[in-house]
Amino acid sequence: MAVGDDTRAYRRDLPHLQKRGKTYFVTFRTYRRLWLSSQARDLVLDSCIYDHQKLCWIHCVVVMPDHVHMLTTPFSESTLEVILRRLKGASGYRVNQLMKRHGKVWQRESFDHILRTDEKVRQKAEYILANPVRAGLVTNPALYRWWWRADD
Repeated sequence: MAVGDDTRAYRRDLPHLQKRGKTYFVTFRTYRRLWLSSQARDLVLDSCIYDHQKLCWIHCVVVMPDHVHMLTTPFSESTLEVILRRLKGASGYRVNQLMKRHGKVWQRESFDHILRTDEKVRQKAEYILANPVRAGLVTNPALYRWWWRADD
């Protein structure tokens, strides 16, 4: 569904707006709160940054035990929908292989928010990377193993 000149919307359970050149704060969760092991989080983190500088610029990502937070700017020839489909598909396949299981790894739906012009990418990245501290997993974000940040 077209909304404006370069704005596109798609809908699953939640509406998703896509606009070229915008940065997105994205959260997606495991299916039925599947708990990702350390090795599974390693695979998910690798999958999250695989398309960095190919389809999008990944500003930062943190892989929690049952969800992922990511800050990304898709390149003009790509869409957030495509990036997430590739990421969830590849990581889900690898996690299932590792855990010797079949079935869904990720919920179909994700939450995405286009950063407003007054929101600073660096501040949002700091917020995302502090998630393991807020969850009580570590006392300092640097102590959490499953995060990545681009050299801006």
